[in-house]
Amino acid sequence: MNVSQPLSRPKRFSVNSIGDFLKKFWRAYLLLFLIGGIIIGFDQWTKAMVRATIPLGTDWLPAKMNWLMPYARIRYWYNSGAAFGIFQNGNLVFTILAIVVILLILYYYPLSVREGWWLRLAMAMQFAGAGGNLIDRLIFKHVTDFISVGNFAIFNISDASISVGVAVLILGVWWKEQADKRRAAASAAPDDEAKGE
Repeated sequence: MNVSQPLSRPKRFSVNSIGDFLKKFWRAYLLLFLIGGIIIGFDQWTKAMVRATIPLGTDWLPAKMNWLMPYARIRYWYNSGAAFGIFQNGNLVFTILAIVVILLILYYYPLSVREGWWLRLAMAMQFAGAGGNLIDRLIFKHVTDFISVGNFAIFNISDASISVGVAVLILGVWWKEQADKRRAAASAAPDDEAKGE
């Protein structure tokens, strides 16, 4: 006789479940907030310095470095689009997107494997980049940019953090795939030698 089992209830989302989650993963979050806090702090400090000392649309370099002006300079600018000035006038869209990215990283960060340090570093850098630009979007309704290299788009520390985080992620995935291939080849080699005897 087959007795049907009652369906189990899904776990309810509550303050206690959030507290349990944080207790379990506080060390992982400590690293995320340490790396993220340092990058966001540096980003906000540099943006505040630029806004306070350089008129909008003008260039600046220390007098001893004027020879560098054609190649790199500090130029105070702002944009309401995405990183490097693309998709202008999308402040609301990018504000929502930054919030979603931050929430996803907050959820997935402690679940990533500890051996995947590159994944955690990449997520922390992307978290910081999204957070730094989100602060600007919420306070000023645009993002302050000031790093100008050649004819490339003007960017800031948060944009650079996102870009470097993506590069770390790509390199980390490539490195892991190469290591997995080497391990698979090494484990297959003894089997091939045994078959040959």
